[in-house]
Amino acid sequence: MSPIAAIHGSYDFGLVTLSIVLAMFAAYAALDLSGRVNATRGMWRVFWLSAGACSMGLGIWAMHYVGMLALRMPMPVFYHLPTVALSLLAAIFASFVALYVVGRQTMDMRQELPGSMAMGGGIAAMHYIGMAAMRSEAAVIYDLRIVAFSIVLAVAISQVALWLAFRVRDEKKTSWRKIGSALVMGSAIPLMHYSGMRAATFRPTYATPNLTHAISLSAIGIASISAISIVVLSGAIFSAFFDRFITLHKDDLGIARERELYFHTMAEAVPEIIWTATPDGEDDYFNQKCFDYTGMSLEEMRGLGWKAVVHPDDVEDCFSKWQNALRTGEAYDVEYRLRGQDGNYRWFLGRANPVRNEKKEVIKWFGTCTDIEGHKQNQQILEEQILERTTQLADANTRLQEEMLERDFARNELDQQNERMMRELTERSQRATMLAKMGELLQSCITRDEVFAVALGHAPKIFPAVPGAVAMLDSSRALAEITGSWSDCNVPAEVFEPTFCWALRTGHPHLVLAGDSTAPCAHAAGIKNTYLCIPILAQGETLGIVHFQATDEAPTLDASELSFKTTFAGQVGLSLANIRLREALRTQSIRDALTGLYNRRYLEETLDREMRRAARSVQSLGILMIDLDHFKKFNDTYGHDAGDAVLRETAQLLAKGIRAEDFVCRFGGEEFVVILPTADQGVSQARGERLRSKMRELNVMHQGSTLGMITISVGVAAFPQHGTSPKELMAAADAALYEAKRGGRDRVVLASVPAVEDGVLPDGAKAQAGWGGGG
Repeated sequence: MSPIAAIHGSYDFGLVTLSIVLAMFAAYAALDLSGRVNATRGMWRVFWLSAGACSMGLGIWAMHYVGMLALRMPMPVFYHLPTVALSLLAAIFASFVALYVVGRQTMDMRQELPGSMAMGGGIAAMHYIGMAAMRSEAAVIYDLRIVAFSIVLAVAISQVALWLAFRVRDEKKTSWRKIGSALVMGSAIPLMHYSGMRAATFRPTYATPNLTHAISLSAIGIASISAISIVVLSGAIFSAFFDRFITLHKDDLGIARERELYFHTMAEAVPEIIWTATPDGEDDYFNQKCFDYTGMSLEEMRGLGWKAVVHPDDVEDCFSKWQNALRTGEAYDVEYRLRGQDGNYRWFLGRANPVRNEKKEVIKWFGTCTDIEGHKQNQQILEEQILERTTQLADANTRLQEEMLERDFARNELDQQNERMMRELTERSQRATMLAKMGELLQSCITRDEVFAVALGHAPKIFPAVPGAVAMLDSSRALAEITGSWSDCNVPAEVFEPTFCWALRTGHPHLVLAGDSTAPCAHAAGIKNTYLCIPILAQGETLGIVHFQATDEAPTLDASELSFKTTFAGQVGLSLANIRLREALRTQSIRDALTGLYNRRYLEETLDREMRRAARSVQSLGILMIDLDHFKKFNDTYGHDAGDAVLRETAQLLAKGIRAEDFVCRFGGEEFVVILPTADQGVSQARGERLRSKMRELNVMHQGSTLGMITISVGVAAFPQHGTSPKELMAAADAALYEAKRGGRDRVVLASVPAVEDGVLPDGAKAQAGWGGGG
């Protein structure tokens, strides 16, 4: 007999998705409820534990039945209501165990493992009891291996759920970690359900099922189960949220009132004058001791009103130290005499310390005034003071009420001041960032024009309300010229003498207030507004100035901005100094110190570059290798100073006797090399003859006497006739020079053969072994 074929169903993926959403919703509710179970005690704990178990169990149960209803079978399926109710109780039991374990103060493996087994067993029991509630013309046959796997999976998922719920139960707000935990738990619970469904195989029985107490669910029933579950879970989540909100609000309000009461109690209990001030020095609180002693009210003491009770000889010192403390944020400590309401003065020690937030910003000043003359007072004065304070108690309540109203007003003022301060700090931070960015760009500049372009481009961004200009000294330091300006700066003189500017004279910033004729700058004649000149310094040398002007809209230049302006000028000066240093190093690396001509290193670089250029453009290139005839005789006869004079004069003649595109270099000793781009061998030879003739006319004077006629020998070589590489071309020119020397000197010889290999040239010829030899 053939086995009965299994009945295969199909899943409604819309209901599958709905079941997963219900699971995630229930998981989030469990995470939220676990926090309330842990946070409450007594009957409220029992309430949250019971209500949470019911709502969470209903959500898991609804996920299970929606998941089962997602399976579409070819025959009608009914559900036995008592069995369905039993599966709901199993889900509630599993939820109760989970919330009970997670709601404990601590959780280790001793609680976590039994709890996960009980919770997993409850979920598995809910699933298979729910499967047993099915009534249809088919029998359910289970694969015990998959059943066992689903139970193990339920226990594992429960352990993970307990671990996640315990970790996030104390989070007061919705967080990504809580949402992620809900997604993980909500995805894992359906995984167990559908694994359990995989263990079931349906085979037809062809028998009419017992439909006693059984019902069939329609789409409306599915929607009702889902809606009721979502409403219950939403109610649980909202209740937990509302309870948490009320608890936190009560705690915060209680802490604030307790702190305020503690401060006022302490301030009134201390037998000293206690006061507080805002970060900008505005007094906002005095204890009763202050009013009792001075006889002044809070309104009279506010601002600078307290100066009225300070002895005239102590006012300046006291006020300057207080301003310095506000500016630096350091502790305030000063001794001064205060006038009592009886008109007598007593010595007090005033101290104040800044209160800072976590960003190290001053948010409050707390100060005390200690009477240090108390030991000199007698009992009679103390009794009189007590009597005076007693007579003031009658109106203390009225003054206290007025004080509270005034404090509310002061608090509003403080909030507005804080907002303004935050805007100013944000703006300064942005400008400081822009100034730092400008500094980075300036350090990368390689020319003065780039420096001025960067500086003048950033200036209107860093100083948007302050027009200005940059003036630089020329190379002779005799005149200063405006290099550029921004924001329509009024520049009376484009060029002026350095003595016209006090900043250039003194090397320090020079501020001229509007209408002040004490020491105005002559280059700013006609400017009526306040202006500031800051010198641009580099390595102790003044290079120019940065000129800032106030406008009619902003008629003053804030002293707090001086550091920005000084830093701006300093960065420009540093960048110019770096460029000047690089130019000096470059000049030293390619120039000969004695003659000022290009040195051998520059010769090698230039010859290689010019030969490549000539090869690309199919043009000629000439080389003149020049040697002073009988140069050793000048040194032996007249001394090395005379020899140096001959070298310098020769260098000047050669530099003047070439074209702008030619290069003349000192090759070494008394030898020179002239590179003639685009010149063929005929033009090169003619150029050599012209230089030789001019050398014969050169008259070098040394110590009042002439050194006689000076002649040169010239070797001529041309590319590509005498060589296709720098080594070959130099060797050919050197060989021609040797021929000129051997032929009697004072002549120009054209190379007749290509450059020779090493070792072929006669002994004693300098640098004839090829390119790169000694000078």
